[in-house]
Amino acid sequence: MRFRLSAVSLLAALTPYALADVLVTSPAAGAQLPFGNIQVTWKDSGVAPALSALTTYTIQLVVGGQEASSQRPLVTCANNALFSAGSTATCVVGQGAAASTANGFFLQFTSVASEGGTVINYSSRFTVTGMNGVTDAAEVAGVTALNGATTGPTTVNSVNNGAAAGGGGAAAVGGSQFTVPYGLQTGLTKYAPMQPVPPTKITVNQFTPLNPTSAFTIATTWMPRPSVATTLTAAQTFSVSSMENTAAAASNPTGDMAKFLARWKD
Repeated sequence: MRFRLSAVSLLAALTPYALADVLVTSPAAGAQLPFGNIQVTWKDSGVAPALSALTTYTIQLVVGGQEASSQRPLVTCANNALFSAGSTATCVVGQGAAASTANGFFLQFTSVASEGGTVINYSSRFTVTGMNGVTDAAEVAGVTALNGATTGPTTVNSVNNGAAAGGGGAAAVGGSQFTVPYGLQTGLTKYAPMQPVPPTKITVNQFTPLNPTSAFTIATTWMPRPSVATTLTAAQTFSVSSMENTAAAASNPTGDMAKFLARWKD
């Protein structure tokens, strides 16, 4: 019995570090909202880490199915906004952004954790009415396959919880996105490695790139719609310290120097 209780306690201690914590409360599942200003609200889901463990967030309105291949971001409602500023935001949706597909819209909520990494939550599905734009066939098919379901895509947790879980800096499940070469990544969100700290002295004469270059194609005709909505960079983990300069200020010049400087007062 003692061993069983210990195992349960250990599981309870580790579970909070593997789950997300943002619950979008509005728009509600299955809601029908006219285009224009759509109010977004959220709260702590009750599962650690708490909202206080997150620093900034980005919200995007997306149309399409559950997979990235059938999704398209329409509007960035908030970009790198501070959690400390409140729990509401506004999406301004233009009438021509897409067609009014029933339960074809949802919010992608990307949060940056203070301990490093990100967690992506999704709202329930809803309908934006009165739209007169175009929704691609793949996006419509992705919604149709859900048969009216209002559940959004699955949460993607990439919070770096190695220090909290005692893993020697190992990242949580999904935290390896930051190590995948940029050109090999897919989906609406791409991940960039942590930016290095500049050295205090240059000691090398031959320089090489930190990361491989990405392939590119020069456009000679109209290109398709962009498939990447945002790029997230791994949070910095270094720290710096500073102190006040206690040296006394130099006294005013005297003698010939004082006379020389006095010549320029006028």
